[in-house]
Amino acid sequence: WESNSSLSYFIIQCNEGQWPKIEGDELNSSCYIQVHFNSLSDYADSLKLITFVVFLFQPFCCIWGTFLWEDNFKAAQTISKLPFVILILLHGLAGAGKSSFVNSVDSVLQGRMAGRYRTYKIQKGGPGRFYPFVFTDIMGLESGSNRGVDVQDIRLAMKGHIKDGYKFNPASPISKDDRYYKKFPSLNDKVHVLVCVISAGTLSLMDEQSVTKMREVRLAARDMGIPQLAILTKIDEAGPEVKRDIKNVYKSKHLKELMGKLSALLGIPLNCIFPVKNYHSEIYIDDNIDSLILCALRQMIDFGEDFLYLQPGYDPLA
Repeated sequence: WESNSSLSYFIIQCNEGQWPKIEGDELNSSCYIQVHFNSLSDYADSLKLITFVVFLFQPFCCIWGTFLWEDNFKAAQTISKLPFVILILLHGLAGAGKSSFVNSVDSVLQGRMAGRYRTYKIQKGGPGRFYPFVFTDIMGLESGSNRGVDVQDIRLAMKGHIKDGYKFNPASPISKDDRYYKKFPSLNDKVHVLVCVISAGTLSLMDEQSVTKMREVRLAARDMGIPQLAILTKIDEAGPEVKRDIKNVYKSKHLKELMGKLSALLGIPLNCIFPVKNYHSEIYIDDNIDSLILCALRQMIDFGEDFLYLQPGYDPLA
């Protein structure tokens, strides 16, 4: 065997008159045959010993998505200049990485590692100064009744009826008499962007009940006109090529298939699904990890900005 980057090859030798048949089946977990030899060229007929060189390409050899790694760092500069605050609701299964994503965004924007229905503000510069967006990290969805957050509670949260600090009860949604229920929410209380958070490692294991709940949330957001996108977390656990080099994310055949599956399950367009790697064991920040996170964040901000401008009578300077 010989190998160079994503290209590997081996040599087959056989006697004249023997015809090796090269199939396109997978040889091992990381290589697929791309070249077929079914016949000999005319000039080789006189040779007594025929040499075949068969090339094997890694499954991430073909780039299926374009990603401008350096350009995403400009996003942090424009985000800080918005004249309004965008409310981003994160939802998904328990353990998908919702809180980790918030902490990762904090780490990216701070330039260093940072460590209930809760609102997260990202500090900007000195004390009392924050970026013009907030995350709300909601209790995880789970399959079965009386487990995880109630879909009705998510609907009410998107409408701005649930105050910060409310403790969700899987057995019953919030009542209008609850002290955490806001009867007359303003536009600033409502969710401006809905983000579905899914782990690449557990996407294939999702049961039908969980998928149904997530679809219900998506359809409720659609009916309210709330823009939606998804982030696929833990991409480094989805395959060795991405674990080895995060920049292989848009070359990974497996990740492309996972994102296609997520799109089909939830009805979210493929160009609204963003692969990210959250910080969890790293000591220092990494530019490539940051770039993926900033790309997703920039899209959330753009969606939220468009949503706010479409609201009747909205004035960002008011």
